[in-house]
Amino acid sequence: MEKEIGEIIVAKVNNKLFELNKEVPEGVEVTYITTGETVGHQVYERTAIMIMLTAIFNYGGKDLVSKAVVYFSMGNGIFVTMKDFEITEAFVKDIKAEMEKIVREDITIKKENVSTKKAIEKFNKHKMYDKETLFKFRRSSRVNLYSIGKYQDYFYGYMAKSTGIIKYFNLEKYQDGMMLILPNKNEPCKVKPLEENKRVFNIQRQTRNWNSSLHIGTVGALNELITKEGGKDLTLISEASLEQQVSAVARDIASKEKIKFIMVAGPSSSGKTSFANRLAIQLFANGKIPHIISIDNYFVNREDNPKDEDGNYDFEALEAIDVKKFNEDMGKLLKGEEIQMPTFNFVTGQREYRGNTLRLKEGHMLIIEGIHGLNEKLSSTLPRENKAKIYISALTQLNIDSHNRIPTTDGRLIRRIVRDARVRGTSAKNTIGMWQSVRRGEEKHIFPFQEEADYIVNSALLYELSCLKVYAEPLLFGIESDCPEYIEAKRLLKFLDYFLPIPSEYVPNNSIIREFIGGSIFNV
Repeated sequence: MEKEIGEIIVAKVNNKLFELNKEVPEGVEVTYITTGETVGHQVYERTAIMIMLTAIFNYGGKDLVSKAVVYFSMGNGIFVTMKDFEITEAFVKDIKAEMEKIVREDITIKKENVSTKKAIEKFNKHKMYDKETLFKFRRSSRVNLYSIGKYQDYFYGYMAKSTGIIKYFNLEKYQDGMMLILPNKNEPCKVKPLEENKRVFNIQRQTRNWNSSLHIGTVGALNELITKEGGKDLTLISEASLEQQVSAVARDIASKEKIKFIMVAGPSSSGKTSFANRLAIQLFANGKIPHIISIDNYFVNREDNPKDEDGNYDFEALEAIDVKKFNEDMGKLLKGEEIQMPTFNFVTGQREYRGNTLRLKEGHMLIIEGIHGLNEKLSSTLPRENKAKIYISALTQLNIDSHNRIPTTDGRLIRRIVRDARVRGTSAKNTIGMWQSVRRGEEKHIFPFQEEADYIVNSALLYELSCLKVYAEPLLFGIESDCPEYIEAKRLLKFLDYFLPIPSEYVPNNSIIREFIGGSIFNV
């Protein structure tokens, strides 16, 4: 199927983004970006959110819109709630109708550049106290505010020229809030039904509620705490919360005598390796003997590895794994037999046997880490009752402010930039350049199977971006302005600029974050 192009929504001039209502100097080359591209899709989403908030403002004024909180995404939807306000079906219907009216009128979205001091005064006046707190820590002396009609707000990133381009959306009542449903970038002119992932949604709600119990739902609140307390206690509390998740999973698995194989899967930079080690420790504490292996050791030999549509080796395809041999070995282990464990040599591209053997005795378990762990095709010959499947992901539940959410992919990308530079010597430029390919692999091989998991673990830590920024910023500043990756680097630098730093010495040596910044007690 041919990919949809979408509509032009922003431009690129001298490798910098330009909004379409900005005058471009004569004699420069202009490249137009559509809603079918990553950057264009981000602008589309941001503009759609502003239109929704404008509709709420038109419905109930500044008091009502100040109650709106744009939370996390679920599939193709963005979850929105209202503080101290009951969202009814009738309310959602009215807001949707007002959004459609705003789109039909094709209202110009105006930008006003004001001093940070003036912006703070406006936020206070309009009861946007989270933005007021955020900009107390703003280094820049100027701020861009956007307005649609009488509604004015701050948004992290560029906007469309006018409201008329946001033709494709839906708004539905969902649980105690509502879902703003948008197209994906591959089909930018089509709104599909809401893609529900209820169990992932619930874990995100739980994390958000935990953040709220600490009164840290936004970056401004996080920065306030860091200035008052330094962040050490927050680091330890965040780690303790994650350890509770790991402990609960281990305790439940240990109580099920038939489980012999624990399949751990998740998207890139979720901390799978550190999690597997921490899970093993908790299983030991519950009287089990765990062994950790990587599914990567069952890669087919390089000459047998499938290739993608561009002719490159596709190491993320299920066919890159010798599924038959894996099932044969696991079946023998289940019967109590001893097997020779393979080791994949990534230099030669060959599977090798170096005399390592394994036998699962009474009370022994195997922790198997790999991207296909949730896919039943990987372990199809093993009885389901002998398997526990764990989905782990870094599901960031911190907001920049009530109206600007932090995509979970941003946190994982920053983790990966830091780790790749430290472990693989990969530049931030190359990591960013590969990221869309990584994301396509996740969407194909991981996300479709996340609801198959018996357990879901959120590895995002409330303090982590304040810690990672110290490592990520120098790497991002190293990307030259004429590189294609510069636009994304600039966006991430602006994002990290919101955070005050937390010293890495506060981070325990068994932390998942140590997998990325270094100093882990585990072999990662």
